[in-house]
Amino acid sequence: MRKKISTTIYVTPEQADKLKLLHERTKVPVAVYIREGIDLVLRHYAHLLPGQLPLVDDAGITPRPAEVSPSTAPPAPRAGEAQAERAAAGGKK
Repeated sequence: MRKKISTTIYVTPEQADKLKLLHERTKVPVAVYIREGIDLVLRHYAHLLPGQLPLVDDAGITPRPAEVSPSTAPPAPRAGEAQAERAAAGGKK
């Protein structure tokens, strides 16, 4: 597991209630869901972040990531990282 940096965020009461309910039903820590949400946002806006330039220019067109809507299931987490955190959480609250 990678080292984590502590930070403070503010969520709405509705977000907090839904995250708490999700935690109670899945036993996955709220922090794991928040990190997964951050990963979704970073993936969505990856075209705005610095990175390696492609070796081949596909007519100068880089497709944007698909829109993420509340009804759309999130993509699978990176291989092993989120699953390992969930497994490590076991039945902990």
